[in-house]
Amino acid sequence: QVQLVESGGGLVQAGGSLRLSCTASGRTFGIWAVGWFRQAPGKEREFVAAIGWSGSNIAYADSVKGRFTISRDNAKNTVSLQMNSLKPEDTAVYYCARGPYRATTVAQYDSWGQGTQVTVSS
Repeated sequence: QVQLVESGGGLVQAGGSLRLSCTASGRTFGIWAVGWFRQAPGKEREFVAAIGWSGSNIAYADSVKGRFTISRDNAKNTVSLQMNSLKPEDTAVYYCARGPYRATTVAQYDSWGQGTQVTVSS
């Protein structure tokens, strides 16, 4: 069974950047899409971005379009999320997960990682 591990979170000032990584172990991502989600305190987990197995079929939440970029390196079993122009409202625990083609809802994904905290100070 595939296990996903997120890394790269931290504390950054508003306007700054962070790069998150999601690495698969045990098995590869295979032909599955990989998605990033986030959950802020007291809020539901929400979709951030997803990428298809070939690196195409990319989708972003409206709130991060133009600021976040998702990419994938299947040879390294890694999916990255480059986050620029960060805002305090981006503060959340960020999770990666595996899902079907073009999926954007939490219920469609499985093999969730443990999450990595991103905190953006104003």
